[in-house]
Parts: sequence; C-alpha cells; structure tokens
Amino acid sequence: MKLNEAIIKRIEEICDGLGSNICELSLRGGMSPSAIYDIIKGRTKSSKVITVKRFCEGAGITLSEFFDRDYFNDIEDD
Repeated sequence: MKLNEAIIKRIEEICDGLGSNICELSLRGGMSPSAIYDIIKGRTKSSKVITVKRFCEGAGITLSEFFDRDYFNDIEDD
C-alpha cells in the first residue's frame, strides 16, 4: 500500500468511526475540506503532515492515534 492510500483509508475509518464526514472534521480542525478532498481524489500526491494534523484536531485525536495502524508500517515507496 502506498502512503496516500493508507492515509485515505485511515481518514475514512475515522469518519466512519465517528459517524461524521470529511467536511465537518476538516472545518472543526480549522481548514478547508478541499485539502482532504484533494488527497482522496488523488490531486495531492504527497500529503502534508500539517493537513493530517489539522484533520486529527477536528476529529479529536492525536497524530499518534492517526498513524497507530499496522498498515502504516508496510508502506511501499511511491
């Protein structure tokens, strides 16, 4: 799995787990939802940590919690 694929998977897991959506969590994190939608649609090939951090803030989790999945340990090079 590529890094962006893993990030997308995790974003979707968090949204499903919270019963929320990308727009709501992005806005709560103080950023435009388009930054996350660009990742999901493949328009952003290299996700910025600050984008993930702000999404996490909106979801009420830490970066550690975001990346605490085994599939992040098996990332393929792009």
